[in-house]
Amino acid sequence: MELNSIKPADGSKKARRRVGRGIGSGLGKTAGRGHKGQKSRSGGYHKVGFEGGQMPLQRRLPKRGFKSHLLQYNDEVTLTDLERLGVPEVDLLTLKQAGLVGQLIKTVKVINTGELKAKVALKGIGATAGAKAAIEAAGGSVA
Repeated sequence: MELNSIKPADGSKKARRRVGRGIGSGLGKTAGRGHKGQKSRSGGYHKVGFEGGQMPLQRRLPKRGFKSHLLQYNDEVTLTDLERLGVPEVDLLTLKQAGLVGQLIKTVKVINTGELKAKVALKGIGATAGAKAAIEAAGGSVA
């Protein structure tokens, strides 16, 4: 096989329908656009959501919801992550150096996912009630 002999499989490519090329083609004269009106003209159409001047649906419905821009600086770490880390004392800098949280993160919270057997002391890191109980059960502390 050579590059110049490669061609698509039979039936995989279909010729584009050429409109406005005489009555014999079946798509002559108006070329499938009907008679007159905005949709028959070249470049004539409306913007998305336009309802002919009626108040559009996206403007009739009320605005709803809010997403805090401060959430991008928060992150969470699981008990499994702390177990894998294998460090007796964990703070924000330790987590950043280990790559568990991003460099822009300002607040971290430990969540109760997985198991923790190692003794871990948290400094300046929050924890959920379940995670706090699991850490203290393993002999660690949350400060």
